[in-house]
Amino acid sequence: MVVIGIGGVVAVLVALLSMATGLTSVFTSSTDPYRGVAVRSGATGELSSNLGLDEANIVSTLDGVELAAAELFVIADIPKKATNTAANVVVRGVSEDSYNIRPELELVEGRRTEPGKNEIIVGTKAQEEFIGLNLGDIVELREFTWTVVGTFEADGSSIESEIWGDLSNVQSEFRYEGGITSIRLRLTSPSLIKGLAESIKEDPRLQVDLHSEQDWYKKSLQDNTRLIKIFALIVGIIMSVGAVFAALNTMYTAVASRTYEIATLRAIGFGGGPVVISVLVESLILAIFGGGLGALIAYLAFNGFTVSTLDSTAFSQIVFDFNVSPFLISLGIVVSVGLGMIGGFFPAIRAALLPVTAALRGE
Repeated sequence: MVVIGIGGVVAVLVALLSMATGLTSVFTSSTDPYRGVAVRSGATGELSSNLGLDEANIVSTLDGVELAAAELFVIADIPKKATNTAANVVVRGVSEDSYNIRPELELVEGRRTEPGKNEIIVGTKAQEEFIGLNLGDIVELREFTWTVVGTFEADGSSIESEIWGDLSNVQSEFRYEGGITSIRLRLTSPSLIKGLAESIKEDPRLQVDLHSEQDWYKKSLQDNTRLIKIFALIVGIIMSVGAVFAALNTMYTAVASRTYEIATLRAIGFGGGPVVISVLVESLILAIFGGGLGALIAYLAFNGFTVSTLDSTAFSQIVFDFNVSPFLISLGIVVSVGLGMIGGFFPAIRAALLPVTAALRGE
């Protein structure tokens, strides 16, 4: 009962938290302190931002900016493989400098898009999750057909859930003529980001907020993982209460079945301390075994399992892998030790306080 109860708590807790760890990895795996994201003043995401190419040109000439790429972030509906129902997918209009700013992006199949053509390249995660995004496929986006000419990876980051096309074509087909949603920057030094942001704010020609890439994705991370962590905490507490009662019941039963042995130990000179320790050690061994078993089940069943969820900041699907990290396994073992201590403490005290003469008589 102790092993199964605590193992179940650890397995569920680790599995749920591995979702948050996987999402964390997606948003932080390829952030670069040299990069910044410029959006419309007050915008909380690219989807709510609206800029012009003139603003991108001005930003690109500021001191400290090594590269600047104007980008357009739009949404298209594509059926998911698992459900065959349409879901929002990010389509990003990019230029040559978009690739140069993100050196971690690597084509694993095909080639890049050519200017003036309705061609797209697809992130590996989007390709795994959605229908019709394999190399050579023809896909309809906003009533226009596009040809998949390449597949890319980007160190497991969020852009692997996106579709990329030439900026001018995406602007035209999605009816954003001359419009963009963000400016991606590569700076000559990370220390310039704060001063550059202040200079942009003071420039009357610009209505732009500049964020470091790390801060930009940190906010997205907090918004997307908060609900998962709260749910994991609630479920973990409820299951932990059940596991503690299971441990209490089991250890009380163990103490009751060993009344004569415990009384004999007391009669030949053992004090209450060794009795308490012996019961606690037994409870802890069972708990650690259960915690290890639960962590192993979570790792084998969920580590690397690919799912998609709604990115609450972009209102689009983001694909990620469950990540049962060493930290989560360690956390599961620590939780199991805590539950074992609680479940064994009161039975251990009862064993130490048993009256020796009454216990020897079987009372």
